[in-house]
Amino acid sequence: MSKASYYTADGLKKLRDELRQLKDVERVKASRAIAEARDKGDLSENAEYDAAKEAQGMLEMRISKLEDALAGARVIDESQMDTSKILVLSKVKIKNQTNGMEMNYTLVADGEADLATGKISVNSPIGKGLLGKSVGDVAEIQVPNGVMKFDIVEISR
Repeated sequence: MSKASYYTADGLKKLRDELRQLKDVERVKASRAIAEARDKGDLSENAEYDAAKEAQGMLEMRISKLEDALAGARVIDESQMDTSKILVLSKVKIKNQTNGMEMNYTLVADGEADLATGKISVNSPIGKGLLGKSVGDVAEIQVPNGVMKFDIVEISR
């Protein structure tokens, strides 16, 4: 049984679209590649066939992971969420106590994480360290380099 993961409606749609693409398009391509490689002769010495089978296995594994994620997916109603503490989908402004740098992040599910757009996973070290904190709290987060301290400056949705 898969564990529950929380997504925005947009994030869930992207997950479903990716699964549909893999099942409807990529699976057909993988089958076609295997068939073409099989037609080229002796399978015991056919590297193209082996590569096509391996690619098909990786594709099926990705499909399985997406299906598991969707089975436990829950859409979060942002309008009902408490903004007094950091939860999934909270937008937070934090300030690094060491260098004074301020950063803005949105805490999201693993499947939606994208550091380039400021979305970090709630399961990342920083995400875990921020969960449950309120404005004015100090989050002490264990990172490979040691412990980083962040002031929670602002929480919004």
